[in-house]
Amino acid sequence: MSAVSDLPLPEGVHARTIEIPGGPLAVLDTDPVGEHRGTVVMVPGFTGSKEDFRYVLEPLATQGFRVVAIDQRGQYHSPGPDDPAAYTVVALGNDVLQLVKALGDGPVHVVGHSFGGLVSRSAVLQDPTAFRSLVLMGSGPSGLTGPRADVLPFLEPVLHEGGLEAVWEASEAIARSRPQPVEVTAEVKDFLKARLLGSSAVGLLATSRELTSAPDRVDELAALDLPILVMYGEGDDAWLPDVQDAMAVRLGAPVIVVPAALHSPAAENPALTAQVLRDFLKSV
Repeated sequence: MSAVSDLPLPEGVHARTIEIPGGPLAVLDTDPVGEHRGTVVMVPGFTGSKEDFRYVLEPLATQGFRVVAIDQRGQYHSPGPDDPAAYTVVALGNDVLQLVKALGDGPVHVVGHSFGGLVSRSAVLQDPTAFRSLVLMGSGPSGLTGPRADVLPFLEPVLHEGGLEAVWEASEAIARSRPQPVEVTAEVKDFLKARLLGSSAVGLLATSRELTSAPDRVDELAALDLPILVMYGEGDDAWLPDVQDAMAVRLGAPVIVVPAALHSPAAENPALTAQVLRDFLKSV
């Protein structure tokens, strides 16, 4: 979908496509080293992709896990239809379920980052028997609120007037206006732009609405007999730490705070994130 090369992949990680009833899903897949401890499916957040997890894939694979990170429907290399109904949290959660069936590895662990946490939660609630555990990474109990949510209503007019290119320019302007803008290399910036331009405009708008309107389903999740971990970066500015802490209390779940990380610990502190995931997954 893009003329820009993808970011280099770690050793033992390969890109492939998996067919499900809703259409093909692009994934990064690994082969477990040694004793197979189970399969882990990783679901990225709003405007994210499978590459958000690339630095934690190989460390988990060396511990015996098969790790499959996905592009959700309409994200980057996974095509999506021009139908907003295809991008509801429930529909995307069903995609995760269909992927689990296609993998054929039995119940899997699922890690959902941000909006991907809402999608993963929906998948678990649709069929708890398909999952061994759930990790909510930088995700929350319901729709997003706060500064990040406040900018989403401006997405629709920008998208209608200038398309995805205008959305990219607007997101760059917002990033530059932050008190401590995150510096990225030219290679990463090219990738981020290619990822956005390669995504579905309909999907982007529909998921932005889902992101802010998702209902609180924590009590339903807490009623399941499923191991759950809540983890987030110490500087998370999406669902704030106190919101995630309160969610964890309701879930009866442990909380791990990743230092030197903001909203994307798998990218910002991958070594420690991989260690946290490894320890949790081995314990359940």
